[in-house]
Amino acid sequence: MSVGLLVTCMNDALYPDTGRAVVTLLRRLGVDVAFPAAQTCCGQPMVNTGYLDEAVPLLRRHIEAFADCEAIVVPSGSCAGSVRHQHRLVAERSGDPGLVRAVEQAPPTYELTEYLVDVLGVTDVGAYFPHRVAYHPTCHSLRMVGVGDRPTRLLQAVRGLTLCELPSATECCGFGGTFAVKNAETSVAMGADKARHVRESGAEVLVAGDNSCLTHIGGLLSRQRAGVRVLHLAEILAATEPGGGGGRAAGRAVGSVVGSAVGGAALPAGARAGAAPIAAPTTGVAR
Repeated sequence: MSVGLLVTCMNDALYPDTGRAVVTLLRRLGVDVAFPAAQTCCGQPMVNTGYLDEAVPLLRRHIEAFADCEAIVVPSGSCAGSVRHQHRLVAERSGDPGLVRAVEQAPPTYELTEYLVDVLGVTDVGAYFPHRVAYHPTCHSLRMVGVGDRPTRLLQAVRGLTLCELPSATECCGFGGTFAVKNAETSVAMGADKARHVRESGAEVLVAGDNSCLTHIGGLLSRQRAGVRVLHLAEILAATEPGGGGGRAAGRAVGSVVGSAVGGAALPAGARAGAAPIAAPTTGVAR
């Protein structure tokens, strides 16, 4: 199957290693992956702030960019939810029957773990990551997309990985896009609770399917000098055992290796350190 990678604005601008990891992972599993260069924002920020009419040009561009793909894979529950649920709403509001039809006929969109488990039918993707990991189920992936236990099933099959229980895992981290800007104090309070639960879990690495939430939580962990790193799920699934072939070596899941005191084995350069500044903390986190 030929799939198009919708890399998302967040990953394109701040975390390109996540997109690279998705390509590495899917190609290792025999998938033909394309990256439509014409893609841009899915329109979620406009829809979430009430500017549905302004999202119409983005819908049209999205549909055109991925028209030749059999399916679309997104390393983000947030953006996957936007395409699957908000695009029809925007199209109907536009009053353009042609746009409504185009949305209905567009290739199916899958969050990454949905595509791996439901379409490819795999949970063991040949990954190796010898660290203690806690998984944060992001709100959109959990409540809008409904990924369920797919991410944890994939993580449980990673060789060397110890999955730690995250207390109150399903509670929101407080990011919420513009919520973190408009309600900074509440956002920080919610994020502080999540960071405390991460520390309590005993994990060395916090993983999630959305880098937006990881930026928020990681910013707080950084300022607390917690020594916990945050990493996108795709980057763990792309990691392989050194010398094992078929992918990037663990510690080389993305980019070059950086030294780590965690477990003796180096973590990927893409693993944002809990003891170092995060690339782009939310306004709420920075306060």
